[in-house]
Amino acid sequence: MNFMDTDKELDRVVATLLALDASVDRFASVYRQTFDQLYDGQRTGRYSWGQLYKTEKTHFGTLIEINLQREFDFVDGDVLDYKIDGIEVDCKYSFKSGSWMLPPECWGELIMVSTADDVHSLWSLGVVRVSELNRRTTVNRDGKTTLSQEGRNAVRWVFRDLDMPPNVLLQLPEEAVRKIYERKRGQARLDELFRQAEGMLVHRSSVATAAQQHDYMKRVRSNGGSRSTLGKEGYLIVSGDYENQRQIAREFALPIPGPGEFVSFRVLPTAESDPMSVALDGGFWRMAKLDEPSASAAPSLPKQGERRTDGELVQPEDLTE
Repeated sequence: MNFMDTDKELDRVVATLLALDASVDRFASVYRQTFDQLYDGQRTGRYSWGQLYKTEKTHFGTLIEINLQREFDFVDGDVLDYKIDGIEVDCKYSFKSGSWMLPPECWGELIMVSTADDVHSLWSLGVVRVSELNRRTTVNRDGKTTLSQEGRNAVRWVFRDLDMPPNVLLQLPEEAVRKIYERKRGQARLDELFRQAEGMLVHRSSVATAAQQHDYMKRVRSNGGSRSTLGKEGYLIVSGDYENQRQIAREFALPIPGPGEFVSFRVLPTAESDPMSVALDGGFWRMAKLDEPSASAAPSLPKQGERRTDGELVQPEDLTE
């Protein structure tokens, strides 16, 4: 295979990856799900890379390979992991960018390299062809090597340092996390999570980690969930699964939750003439400042209306809160 053929194959793989996920939401979701799969927070309460065992960390690359194949239906390769547009491609992940381990079978072949940082909620994915000129000459006892500096510079980054759904437990101060985990009951931990994460995006994985219960999503709702408890303290909890609740977040100038995400915030009654007022439940409300005490219970959220599923809006069977 000459150089021009090699370049054409790389171009085709890059173009295919871009076409698979123009919005990059699907790739980002796979990285989020894979971190959460390893943490297994619903059972263990873990939420960070540092809490994993060494063997679990080494398993991340295998899970990414599997989860990307499931998400995008990549065909099995004859020698390497996948065939993308009919071209053999190996899948390599490293927590540290540039440290991908390369076995002899992928030398001369295309590899899809990626890395992700859960602390900063970023991920990257690129493609490079391994050659004698861009890989190290030294190998480990398994015969594997890594890219040289030239090889790392040769990576064609398809997606670079893009956002993935955040892990709010890594974004909160240590004292805030301590307050969450000192609560003994799952519902109390979840309530405290929404208190401490006021105005921040809270992914459903963090809800599961805090609650550590099978029915963790029910624990957010009214009728005994966090919305009931925190509503008495002036909190609203809006869900990104419903467009009318996303609109409430917009009106209060908050981060807009996506599917499977929530934002909690406190509100206070105000006059219609207040330029920051938002009409809810027959009255007018403004967002409370972080250090401002709540003066009354929060208004009721509107019925959930249309539910967002895979980018589409469909009517839910149950419209109750």
